[in-house]
Amino acid sequence: MASAPSGEQHEIHFEDQRATIVEVGGGIREYVRGAREVLEPYPLEAVCDGGHGAVLVPWPNRIGGGVYEFDGEPMRLALTEPARGNAIHGLLRWTSWRPRARERSRVVMGARIHPQPGYPFDLDVTVEYSLGPGGLVVVTTATNLGERPLPFAAGQHPYLSPGAGRLDDCELSLPAATLIATDPATGLPSGRGPVDGTPLDFRAAPRRLGETAIDSPLTDLARDGDGLARAVLASPDGEAVELWADVAYTVIQLFTGDTLAPNRRRTGLAVEPMSAPPDCFRSGEGLVRLDPGESWRGTWGALLR
Repeated sequence: MASAPSGEQHEIHFEDQRATIVEVGGGIREYVRGAREVLEPYPLEAVCDGGHGAVLVPWPNRIGGGVYEFDGEPMRLALTEPARGNAIHGLLRWTSWRPRARERSRVVMGARIHPQPGYPFDLDVTVEYSLGPGGLVVVTTATNLGERPLPFAAGQHPYLSPGAGRLDDCELSLPAATLIATDPATGLPSGRGPVDGTPLDFRAAPRRLGETAIDSPLTDLARDGDGLARAVLASPDGEAVELWADVAYTVIQLFTGDTLAPNRRRTGLAVEPMSAPPDCFRSGEGLVRLDPGESWRGTWGALLR
């Protein structure tokens, strides 16, 4: 029997919750509580599209022209978004990840980036997925196994589910004060400003998405006393789903999927926690310099409220 395009499927369970983690890209293919989707799934027989659930390491979003400089050394990456001339979403989206630990409600997926053109560094990455009373918790850890410092940033690409309704009829709350404007032709930052008075101000109260097309990073996230920033998508079915991110993630990218295939447009809202803004390898903003033996860790999660 042919295997799924996303490779081996790793199901985890807790009470009425179920999540499926995949071999290809180490991402999450589905997360449900009871009969209600929390994260929008993609079919078992489908190739992951739109970064659906993928781990974005060692950079999220885009690097313009695929070129950057680190410690005075020029680097050139393959252009994985050729139409826009960018390297996009890191190096592990199509890698086979392996389970390093597995229990009924928890799986730890691991992958390693070996030195290669454009990224001559040695990086080990694990992503722990667990289900519990508080929903889904995702912990990413990256460790420099090499003998020289390396540049690093991280993100992930889950889509919050609108349930049985349409995304247009949902309301969103997100405590982000600043919009990072991007060039429509390249997707790269072109400036920034306050969200006040724009269609992307979701702070004061939940705001209906309507037909607004969004593919934008937002930052200056307000956090609760526990240090978490929370995005909540309320649906016409009376349910609300939440994605939260800890202080390691300073940017949330929103994407309504308007550029995906027609049957995939506006069926879920990508709420992507990122540790740095787009083009961080060139701007240096939010970029982490990992010394030999040093590790980075970030945590996000999702739940049905």
